[in-house]
Amino acid sequence: MGNENAEQFNELAGLYEDMAEWPFRKDIEIPTVLQTIGDVEGLSVLDFGCGTGMYSRWLKQRGAAKVVGYDPTVGMLNYARRRAEKEGLDISFVSELKPGLRGQFDLVLAVYVLPYASTAAELQAMCNEMVGLLRPGGRLVTLPIHPSYDPHANYYEAYGFRLIADDPEDPFADGGGVTLELCMSGQQGKVAAWYWSASSLERAMDEAGIKSLEWRELVAPAYPTIEQAPESLHAYLQKPHSNIIVGIRGR
Repeated sequence: MGNENAEQFNELAGLYEDMAEWPFRKDIEIPTVLQTIGDVEGLSVLDFGCGTGMYSRWLKQRGAAKVVGYDPTVGMLNYARRRAEKEGLDISFVSELKPGLRGQFDLVLAVYVLPYASTAAELQAMCNEMVGLLRPGGRLVTLPIHPSYDPHANYYEAYGFRLIADDPEDPFADGGGVTLELCMSGQQGKVAAWYWSASSLERAMDEAGIKSLEWRELVAPAYPTIEQAPESLHAYLQKPHSNIIVGIRGR
């Protein structure tokens, strides 16, 4: 993520932390991601684009031996450090990825990072950077904008945000701008993001050295079917705004 894109997050740390309690994250995204990651006991983990360090904290609490949170945003990192210290968690938070970190991790997690690559070259560089942090055979888990998200601007409004394509006539154009507007309970925030198709994401991952790539949908793990989930979650589960890419670094 370029510094100019990172700066838009400096004032949003408190709001992003609160978002963990929003139903689409609390009941769908977070449990799906943690279920996908599985057992981290004894693993070395890098949380790429860690923001306020939520996932870093949870992975450390679940037994990860080493957790490094990386984010270029000063405001987010300051919050992350304070919160981890308050909870007595030994997590290293860094604003740059030094060469000594390359090839050192069993798992790299990158939640909502790929949408902040504004060009194909930035997307490739981001994928290269994430994969380069993994040891051979290490695993990448990352969440892009869903290649088939619902392009109607107000579709996700009930879940606390809007996704507004810069070009509503062509919302699935590779590299097309998308504005994320946060609108839960009177809270406001706006960030610029970019849409990438499944083929572009897969190509970038392949060139970065990812093998055995698979896509996973966000679900509500507490409910076996959409019909069994609370009705308030149905629309999101039918058209989630994100999904999960899982891949292994080739040896």
